[in-house]
Amino acid sequence: MNLNFKTTIKALFFALAVFSQVKCSSSNDATDPPPVTPPVVTPPVTVTNDVDFWLTKGDQSVLLAKQATTLGFGTTVNTNANIEVNASQKYQTIDGFGYTLTGGSADMINQLTAAKKSALLQELFGSGEGSIGISYLRISIGASDLNATPFTYDDLPTGDTDLTLAKFSLDKDKAGVIALLKEILAINPKILILATPWSAPVWMKDVDSFKGGKLQTKYYDVYAKYFVKYIQQMKAEGITIDAVTPQNEPLHDGNNPSMYMSAADQAIFIKNNLGPAFKAANLNVKIIAYDHNCDNPNYPKAILADADAFPFVDGSAFHLYAGDISALTNVYSSYPTKNVYFTEQWTSSEGSFSGDLKWHVRNVIIGSMRNYSRNALEWNLANDGGYRPHTDGGCSMCKGALTINSSESIQRNVAYYIIAHASKFVPAGSVRIASNNSGNLQTAAFITPSGSKVLIVENDGTTNEIFNIKFNDKWVTSSLDAGAVGTYTWK
Repeated sequence: MNLNFKTTIKALFFALAVFSQVKCSSSNDATDPPPVTPPVVTPPVTVTNDVDFWLTKGDQSVLLAKQATTLGFGTTVNTNANIEVNASQKYQTIDGFGYTLTGGSADMINQLTAAKKSALLQELFGSGEGSIGISYLRISIGASDLNATPFTYDDLPTGDTDLTLAKFSLDKDKAGVIALLKEILAINPKILILATPWSAPVWMKDVDSFKGGKLQTKYYDVYAKYFVKYIQQMKAEGITIDAVTPQNEPLHDGNNPSMYMSAADQAIFIKNNLGPAFKAANLNVKIIAYDHNCDNPNYPKAILADADAFPFVDGSAFHLYAGDISALTNVYSSYPTKNVYFTEQWTSSEGSFSGDLKWHVRNVIIGSMRNYSRNALEWNLANDGGYRPHTDGGCSMCKGALTINSSESIQRNVAYYIIAHASKFVPAGSVRIASNNSGNLQTAAFITPSGSKVLIVENDGTTNEIFNIKFNDKWVTSSLDAGAVGTYTWK
């Protein structure tokens, strides 16, 4: 091997050895900086949405819209108004929320195209996400004042009588209310139906007119059989009547049609005629007394005070064109084994959306519920833009929950949203539970058959309100603009 090559190899090995020593010495040098520790990153707190929130504002900028706001129950309490919901304190069972399906309403809905009508009925009476779940309807026995003309189911020439009711016929309603009810029942076969007359057949009255007058005593028995025949023939059409009232607004005899019936007369009719007739026919149909304003709680109390009428009466029904909604508690407290119902309140063609939303949710929905009512009904479901049809002398200013002007045109009015804020979330069989009002915040709370909790809140004040909802010692914070309505639901 060449001497120079050997020398070169030795030099390389020597250099590598020196480098190795220097490297080892450097790695153990005490003056080197310590290794850098990466910072601890705290992951963000994720707030889960525990509460769904549906909102309607008085200025109509938001209409029954589900809000994207995340509402999570926690232990932090803000210094705001507090609404506490207590599911362990239970009150009345709820039968439902809805409207009166007048003959005029049926006429308007039936003029829609098949596709529009089908979609509307699903929206009103279905149970899907896009439905409002109406669960209770009131209908008239014969015509109401929101039919085009007055009629009963046994109209005769002047001077004739029909003591056997051989000429009784539902024909005048078969193409209208009855046909529409069959379509509704196909969607919701459990919907409850309350039926009430505006007038007895004219030949039974002491005046020759659909308007006013009284039922003659000698026709009390045949009139009770008129109710029986009506219920039986409706049943034959596939329509079950859950309850009746003997007379719509018995102290208001100026409507067309109408009929006056004093408390004493109604008690006699119920105990001697209507109640026994239902019993004899084996009809399991509720008899609900009164069906008029909150300014006269003594009317239903007089009927319930009659020991012979008492067993036949399920409860009392109210409207709020006069008096205070607390009249329901007045009657309920006096007769706690008997039910109370709220069966009618109109919205006027001259009313404002914001004003009606506040007043009706405060009184008709929240007020009736807090005063033990099993239901809450607004008046007319539908009419046209001129508030028709109505009888000559009937209500010319009653605004329907829906305005239908053509076969393709449907407008949703304030009464639609008033009812929907309850009907969509509080199905039949729900139970009212405890909740407090706080300042301007009016509330009613429920637990549904599936166990969901529902809280309806109306801000009756003039400014935005921030508030806490407390449930099971946890809190969630929300807010409502002045005049707004919110429905909150959680499991």
